[in-house]
Amino acid sequence: MTTLELDLQLATECAELPSLAQFEQWVIAALAETRKRAELTIRIVDEQESAMLNRTYRGIDRPTNVLSFPFELPPGIAPDDSIADLLGDIVICAAVLEREAREQKKMLIAHWAHLVVHGVLHLRGFDHLDDSEAERMETLETRILRNLEFPSPYDDDSFNQNAQEHN
Repeated sequence: MTTLELDLQLATECAELPSLAQFEQWVIAALAETRKRAELTIRIVDEQESAMLNRTYRGIDRPTNVLSFPFELPPGIAPDDSIADLLGDIVICAAVLEREAREQKKMLIAHWAHLVVHGVLHLRGFDHLDDSEAERMETLETRILRNLEFPSPYDDDSFNQNAQEHN
């Protein structure tokens, strides 16, 4: 079991924010016994902050649902045990997430779970830059979410039906 230190930062208002316990459960599930200890930050932001971060770090001038920033040691700093548990930061734009859930007819709690899992997998080094990477990441996301009793986010009908039952 992973021991988690989660810093949850709320920098915007949300219609329905999951509980700290739910965020922790989703992060631990996405870590899937890869670490004994982990420290990370999840920051919930507005569209303005999301757009600024997306523009600065990805060159895309619009808000996005989730951004992940894996922890990197500053140049010249040697790794040691005191920083070994630092995983990184996940930034979630609540307004984009809520809009996507409405537009895609997904339950809000299920979409929160998916984006947290997605962000943690990015922190673990997974990506979706090409088809084979995307398939590998989506398969893992689906397995993690099903273990959390959510259906696959890539199967619209079962995702919505089971998410309603889960909520």
